[in-house]
Amino acid sequence: MKHCIIIGGGIIGLSCAYFLHKSGHHVTVVDQSKMDGGASYVNAGYLAPSHMIPLAAPGVMKQGLKWMLDKKSPLYIKPRLNSELLKWTLAFNKSCNSKHVQRVVPVMREIAVMGRDLYNQIKQEEGFDFQLEKKGLFMLCQSEHMLEEESHLVDYALKEGLVARTVTPQEVQQMMPDAQLDIVGATYFECDHHTTPDEFMEDLKSYLIQSGVTIRKEEKVIDIGVQNGKILHVQTDKEQLKADEYVLAAGSWTSTLSRKLNLNLLLQAGKGYRIQTTTPTGITYPSILAERKVAITPMNGFTRFAGTMEIAGINHTINTTRVEAIAEGVAQYFPEVQISQEEKNQAAAGLRPVSPDGMPYIGKSAKCKNLTIATGHAMMGWSLGPSTGKLVQEVIDEVSPSMDMTLFHPDRRF
Repeated sequence: MKHCIIIGGGIIGLSCAYFLHKSGHHVTVVDQSKMDGGASYVNAGYLAPSHMIPLAAPGVMKQGLKWMLDKKSPLYIKPRLNSELLKWTLAFNKSCNSKHVQRVVPVMREIAVMGRDLYNQIKQEEGFDFQLEKKGLFMLCQSEHMLEEESHLVDYALKEGLVARTVTPQEVQQMMPDAQLDIVGATYFECDHHTTPDEFMEDLKSYLIQSGVTIRKEEKVIDIGVQNGKILHVQTDKEQLKADEYVLAAGSWTSTLSRKLNLNLLLQAGKGYRIQTTTPTGITYPSILAERKVAITPMNGFTRFAGTMEIAGINHTINTTRVEAIAEGVAQYFPEVQISQEEKNQAAAGLRPVSPDGMPYIGKSAKCKNLTIATGHAMMGWSLGPSTGKLVQEVIDEVSPSMDMTLFHPDRRF
């Protein structure tokens, strides 16, 4: 048995804690927040093998440059003089090619299916009560051009053994009879599931605490003591903590902490927003508004609207222009759904750690013997939480991993 300290208490950190505890280790989780907000709580709740195309894909950089002029665009990179952003942008641009996509799609599909199945396994084994539904996911399109693009993704999914198809507006209407839709067609990925994130996070925290895992909230790691390529201790704003193994799962803050270890993880914080309503919407299936990149999820007791990728540094400032863009997108596809000003005023944001190639960093760096890194999941953090936790446990236990982790290596070059 080893003592493992996990820096970060979001979905990735808690998933690591779960599997390390199940493997017999003594686990401590340290997080600077109250562990009740951020990306792990405001996401769309999708368990989505359908999302196997990485953010770094052909045409994204060109489109992103156009969108930089539009503060309501789905992807907004705030122009600023910052060397880390410049390095990240150059590496991102280099990754935006078809060869990269073809290489990573099977791997992303595998880790996403693994994550989805582990949510089901955890729910059954622990008797958790969180919402977990297999209703699939619609990609709703308002133009024939977008429908054609989305149909290509159906072809990708079918090649990877996932269940997906193109559907007519009438078929969507039959499945959601109480919703008024303005679309030309859609694609439907039957392989996807959805959840209410807060419920799972509360279930998982309660389980870990009752099982003897130590959770230290509102405690910030301010320094890391290293000697001869090995961590000796972490210094928080409260005390010094020591362990045998350390896991760095601090989301968008990971790059700052990694520099203390002479690691250079290229990572940018991608801010996403969510609005929600308890007013009936008639939207009973998870749906993404393809042109507007807005995700809609029927959660337990409310409907959540989530979207945008705003790369503007580490901050939780609510950009009301971005919130308005989500509300406008919803009204465009669902004319009868009106989001109130009060609901928009209660919008929340979370920071998703984005790597330049759209792939997470999972594994050990050659620069530090007793550190395992788990970050960089971008929009897939919720989907890949349990699978990442399982892989981290296998790395620390030095057993054969459940899948090939080569493309996740923290030391990979861009």
